[in-house]
Amino acid sequence: MALAKKDIVERLQKEILQWEGYKPPVAGQRDQLGLGPLENAFPNRVFPQHGVHELVCANAEQAAASGGLVTGILSMLMQNGGVCVWIGRARRLFAPALAAFGVAPHQVIFISLHKDKDTLWVMEEALKCSGLTAVVCELREMDFKQSRRFQLAVENSRVTGFVLRNAGKLASTACAARWQVKSLPSTDLNGLPGLGFLRWQVDLLKVRNGHTGSWQLEWQDGRFMPGEENLIVEERQVG
Repeated sequence: MALAKKDIVERLQKEILQWEGYKPPVAGQRDQLGLGPLENAFPNRVFPQHGVHELVCANAEQAAASGGLVTGILSMLMQNGGVCVWIGRARRLFAPALAAFGVAPHQVIFISLHKDKDTLWVMEEALKCSGLTAVVCELREMDFKQSRRFQLAVENSRVTGFVLRNAGKLASTACAARWQVKSLPSTDLNGLPGLGFLRWQVDLLKVRNGHTGSWQLEWQDGRFMPGEENLIVEERQVG
């Protein structure tokens, strides 16, 4: 009897993970997005494409770093085509710069809004559109109820959502993961002049059914590569 209950619980857990975008890999295959060791922190070691990701930004520098990392992820998601909606506040994103990450400007629809109330509504409606690949929005505040509405929307549409928050006080949300991204100095190009590869310190502060930790990523030749120092500073199971 106890064994039967255990099997039922395990089956339900697998079904819930699939609803939330954690697709189990096919036997003998690794269906990963391309985030290196960081991706192993997620359930089934797969980036949840059909979930909402919250990126907390304490200042403008972190907001810029988060935007760069998200653009790199978008290039992975849209490498075979697709369209993204980016809901910004002050048109800070320079559209032609997306090409550095392999994202064509015509693949991104930009919407400028100044009030969180309007942004929340547009974000939810965009997340419901199954014809989109991803939706990115910049917010100041987001409560648990609204994040839950976002998560329910992507579970039906199978869209990937990103919320960049310039928030001071952090509350609980229903997002699949909470990230914090900081820029790092570029590495030396073997003594050659010029700027090196873009680098970030990426902290996963909260991962549903996964592991938190800290990693370094570089953007090289159109893909993410692990940084030279790639140490997990904290790893624990999150229920």
